[in-house]
Amino acid sequence: MQARIKWVDGVSFVATSGSGHSVVIDGPPDHGGRDLGVRPMELMLMGLGGCTAFDVMHILRKARQSVTDCVVDLRAERAQSEPKVFTKIHVHFVVTGRGLSEKHVSRAVSLSADKYCSASVMLGKTADITHDFEIVEATA
Repeated sequence: MQARIKWVDGVSFVATSGSGHSVVIDGPPDHGGRDLGVRPMELMLMGLGGCTAFDVMHILRKARQSVTDCVVDLRAERAQSEPKVFTKIHVHFVVTGRGLSEKHVSRAVSLSADKYCSASVMLGKTADITHDFEIVEATA
């Protein structure tokens, strides 16, 4: 895996992944940024959300669950002093579908958190990560 970070100006950068996708990274004005892109630590939190959402959807599809939507909301706290690592992260899934099994959703969330999501396992070395979920029945 590889990535390239190219400085634009001030504290703005363009990050390009090895697969060729790009994202703008920037800071807030009080840190010299122009608020043109995501903050680096926000990007890490978004990466965790994307990683675990990918896993959960993959597991639920394999279990033949009829998922019509999946949203992951994350909230994090950081240390007060440098390095300001994540100390607490809460991951909340809202899984919508038809006749979803609570057992299957719970298992998918647990497997992602404990086994498959590399980002979760890595960030869990500094942060207490908690997970929960809600199931919403899809309307016709």
